[in-house]
Amino acid sequence: MLTVNEVSKRTGVSVRSLHHYDAIGLLKPAKVTEAGYRLYDDAELVRLQNIMLFRELQFPLKQIKKILDNPDFDQKEALAQQIQLLELQLRHIHKLISFAREIQEKGVETMKETDFKAFDQSELAQYAKEVSERWGATAAYAAYQQKAKGRTDKEQEEIGSRLMLLFAALGKLKSCAPEEQAVQEKIAAIQQFITDNYYDCTNDILQGLGQMYVSDERMQRNIDKAGGEGTAAFASRAIKVYCKNA
Repeated sequence: MLTVNEVSKRTGVSVRSLHHYDAIGLLKPAKVTEAGYRLYDDAELVRLQNIMLFRELQFPLKQIKKILDNPDFDQKEALAQQIQLLELQLRHIHKLISFAREIQEKGVETMKETDFKAFDQSELAQYAKEVSERWGATAAYAAYQQKAKGRTDKEQEEIGSRLMLLFAALGKLKSCAPEEQAVQEKIAAIQQFITDNYYDCTNDILQGLGQMYVSDERMQRNIDKAGGEGTAAFASRAIKVYCKNA
């Protein structure tokens, strides 16, 4: 076991921070000696690793605790999400570096409206929100857990395949305007299918899903595979119209 000072030296997290994490229940030591010394084992170091990664991604401590305390928390899935968030953050930094170098080279003193796009962090913020909601035990996710309980893997796959068939049908309408009735009927069918098989898909949730269809590479790839290239983007636009007119 490691003392609080040893953990601090190994990880770079200050002793004061470790004491604070203990006080708020974010990172409790494995053992406290009779003399009051905190001792940490491998399990606490793994949890601290997660805390440090989430902190690098600007997650507040309260939210990190909620995520890590979720009984369904999956280390591998969370790590994959952390990597994707870090990659988004890296792309954002690269954009800022390129923008700063352009100013340096051209000596630009005034910024055009389009220049401010270099500061856009909406994609990063959206994915961070999705991670929080995934592990934050939202009502929608709890409802999904309840509906999925008792289903076999084969049944889950069949439901997923049926959902992809709906996107395949939507993909056949890509030449139409998103506002057309036939397109909007497909969106309504997708919303109802999600409600029937996953969770109550309110218009707010549907709108969030529409954004995910173009911001989450995995979702975009699966939807485009079902309905042809551009289906995910088309679905996103159609959902935006659907929710606006609801």
